[in-house]
Amino acid sequence: MTSSLPPLVQAWSGALGSATANAISYPLDLVATKLQTTSSRKLQGVHGVLRLLRHILHTEGLPGLYDGLGVDTSSTLVSNFLYFYFYTLLHALAARWRGSSNTSLIQAIRRALSSPTRPTLLSVPAELAIGFAAGVASRAVSTPLGVITVRMQTENEDDEDDDVRPSAFDSCSDRSKPPHFTDIVRKIYREEGVAGFWAGFQPTLPLCLTPALTLLLFRLLSRLRLTRNTKASSSSVGAFFSGATANALATAILYPLLLAKVRVQASRKQPGRTMSMADVWIDAVQAEGWAGLYQGLAAQLVKGFVSQGVTMLVKQRIERAVVRLYTRRHTA
Repeated sequence: MTSSLPPLVQAWSGALGSATANAISYPLDLVATKLQTTSSRKLQGVHGVLRLLRHILHTEGLPGLYDGLGVDTSSTLVSNFLYFYFYTLLHALAARWRGSSNTSLIQAIRRALSSPTRPTLLSVPAELAIGFAAGVASRAVSTPLGVITVRMQTENEDDEDDDVRPSAFDSCSDRSKPPHFTDIVRKIYREEGVAGFWAGFQPTLPLCLTPALTLLLFRLLSRLRLTRNTKASSSSVGAFFSGATANALATAILYPLLLAKVRVQASRKQPGRTMSMADVWIDAVQAEGWAGLYQGLAAQLVKGFVSQGVTMLVKQRIERAVVRLYTRRHTA
């Protein structure tokens, strides 16, 4: 846990923080997704990020950087609310169960839901197991929205692979209108049925370790700052950099899984063949060598650094506001 507040408060603060961060960093998320699914060799590294940003601005204007923002923000809101809620609840249950073995399961659940629980750092396996379970529950609900978002972001991918060259910046090219939410839903259902809305869920399962690993690293980094400087540990700047650094480390470790998830969700179903994680990795290595497993990593790290930093910053601010409001009401 990142604070001692009840699960519902932490869930709302985490969800609102994530939604705010998503809105701020969405252009980077859009670019990262396009880089992860493009076949163009010109779009590599930081230069590729800048080139693609310039191309989108030139051909679609500023709104082009926010295609699919509404759906993606909804997915982020739902996913992070459920994640923080289940994570805080399970963590509180584990902490209370360890502290009082005589407490029944029903009593432990009631106390965990209604009363504050002092933040406790469990063992690394326990932290990762709790985070993984919370991640599976949240992603099971939010994956359909994630699939729709990726399809919206990559619907014109073929056109962009052809257009992203110097001549494309000299004159505006004819672009099709961004796909509508309902059109994407109908297309996925027509091509793949209901199961299509959970495309990529298999590689999503290992990725449930990402938020668990991020929170574990965040808490470890926060404790390191706590031992050095108490004021620095409670500062907003400290929360931002701890959250951002933790996410960058977790993303770099698990990035090949993230690449597989995005490509599976963006792929169009072919007769007699459904793309798997192994297919993605084999194609990436054959096309670009081992570096192909990390295509688009630079954009993803920058996006994750900003997004997670803002998430933990806003979450901390909301939780402090709740504590101040609660204190005033009980001291008045």
